[in-house]
Amino acid sequence: MRIALLTYRGNMFCGGQGIYTAYIARELHRLGHDVHVIAAPPLPELDCGIPLHILPNENFFGLPMRDALPRDNPFRALSPVNLWELGVTRFGVFPEMTSFGLRLMTRWRDLQRKYRFDVVLDNQSLCWGLLGLQWAGTPVVGMIHHPLHIDRQADFDLEPTFWRKWKRTLYFPLMMQQRVVPRLRRVITVSQASAVEIQRHFGIPVKQVTVVYNGTDTELFRPVERKKETDLIFVGRTEDRKKGISALLEAFARTPGRVTLKIVDGRIKDDGLVVTRMRELGIADRVTLVRRMLTVPELVAEYSSARIALVPSFFEGFGFPASEAMACGLAVIATANGALPEVVGASEDAGLLVPFGDVAALAGAMSELGSDPARAERMGRLARRRIERVFSWAEAGRRTAEVLEEAVHAHRRS
Repeated sequence: MRIALLTYRGNMFCGGQGIYTAYIARELHRLGHDVHVIAAPPLPELDCGIPLHILPNENFFGLPMRDALPRDNPFRALSPVNLWELGVTRFGVFPEMTSFGLRLMTRWRDLQRKYRFDVVLDNQSLCWGLLGLQWAGTPVVGMIHHPLHIDRQADFDLEPTFWRKWKRTLYFPLMMQQRVVPRLRRVITVSQASAVEIQRHFGIPVKQVTVVYNGTDTELFRPVERKKETDLIFVGRTEDRKKGISALLEAFARTPGRVTLKIVDGRIKDDGLVVTRMRELGIADRVTLVRRMLTVPELVAEYSSARIALVPSFFEGFGFPASEAMACGLAVIATANGALPEVVGASEDAGLLVPFGDVAALAGAMSELGSDPARAERMGRLARRRIERVFSWAEAGRRTAEVLEEAVHAHRRS
């Protein structure tokens, strides 16, 4: 097949979507399919032989107005899509999925005339433009890591003020996605937990959603020899309240003084949540902060400097921080939410599961496992074996190709 793989944000350090793009493109390419990635900045890092088609994006969101206009050519902001995107970002709207679809539609005719794609695999943009592609004759398969409704609900629960709810309602393009998703030819997701949420929010029966687990690169993420500098490690965006960092710090404050913690996030602010809560809880002397962006080998080294990984998230559609830590030979303490029980396993061989937001339970798990290095090491070995056995990118590529082929055949029969 000739496959167009779409991603509105493709950088591997932007989260799971970027990781998915790079690896699923690689595996489909290895299976002999002709994969073209169509992406907006920040761009993915692709294997040789995989073409990349760039849809320009000025990344207006999050920039103050004084920095938003392109410095080399401010008039570039006056194109219709750029002007609209700049305008709505001033009201807190996140428009990148919608604008990606608009830019895609302006390029699609030329791309399709030149390459004759058999099928489109969309990585979570779920934008209006996908319906235009299907209308023009190309079946679209949507990859949904998890519905954005969950992110909005988490924000509502964690910061329930009316103003915060109003801002988050503006932020997420839920109306667009609710109308696009049921009209796609096929839907793939990365866990049974996400499949259930897709049924709940988009009205698609679970049996019509294909679950294809993400893989984990066990050649990159592996145990390496390094002194165990800390008992516990958290890797992730600390300002994202859905990651549970506030409960984590409160629970850590209840652990014995000999237990230590490392937090890895290149975007920790001096006046942000982590530094503020550490000061309030009086735990700064027991916490090490890694406040720079890391390469993958550096991240692996940080994982290998700890015994136990913490993933106290409100919801994970899959949970790369858990699977990557497990591949590095760490036991995991995670919440029993979303896909984390599917990744960690319910038997407690590879880690412990606690209810989200239950500070006492989280503190108890930290104290229990942090005070028993031998048990943590044993669980870490089993964690590595579980990742090797269950979460393979080669298998993810094979199963994804099957779904794409089904979509192509169904389209040709219709």
